[in-house]
Amino acid sequence: MRFTGWFFAIGSACFFVPAVAALTSQASWIDVTFFVGSVFFTTAALLQLLAAASVPHNRHSDETRTILHPQKWWEPHADWVAAAVQFVGTLFFNVNTWNAMDAALTLEEANRRVWVPDAVGSVCFLVASVVALVIVQHRWMAWEPRDPDWKIGVVNLLGSIAFGVAAIAAFGRPATGDLVDDRLANTGTAAGAVCFFIGAVLLALEGRAEARRRASAERPGEVVA
Repeated sequence: MRFTGWFFAIGSACFFVPAVAALTSQASWIDVTFFVGSVFFTTAALLQLLAAASVPHNRHSDETRTILHPQKWWEPHADWVAAAVQFVGTLFFNVNTWNAMDAALTLEEANRRVWVPDAVGSVCFLVASVVALVIVQHRWMAWEPRDPDWKIGVVNLLGSIAFGVAAIAAFGRPATGDLVDDRLANTGTAAGAVCFFIGAVLLALEGRAEARRRASAERPGEVVA
């Protein structure tokens, strides 16, 4: 989890910095940095997907299923599904940010090649965040501020919502040729990046703590630094 967290953190920083810069500038490095950030997102999401695939799960019989406990009636590998949906979302962000580097796109082309994958990627992130948070807490709503997994899930959900708002605001209006709200698009991206950065750091720290706990369990007589 440590490497996954730090890759997500770097990707988040690569989205935050250009989003803030785009409020006052149209420099070419801005779109390039977005693309670099999307590659870090994809790398981190792939690591998370591989980790989720290696975790064993116990299936529940039909008798134990109840709508009040989603983990009992959802597919037992729902955490893998969340990671897979998130990974797909990062691929759409790769397409979105790659195409955005083409300054010669018309408005119609920009909507189709930049905005559509941005919107789809944002939806994937939102779905993955909701699924991950529900699975972690075993119920639809919870308030567990002392639980690291809950905090990670909440900040990632907030980040996904912010990215979704930014995607809506980034749509190009055919009638005017302007975005719905250029400032909101960049502000939403920056806010989402901050949330993802916080979640990524928490994930990395949790991974480090888990590694220490495992090392301590393997060497019960030693003190793990």
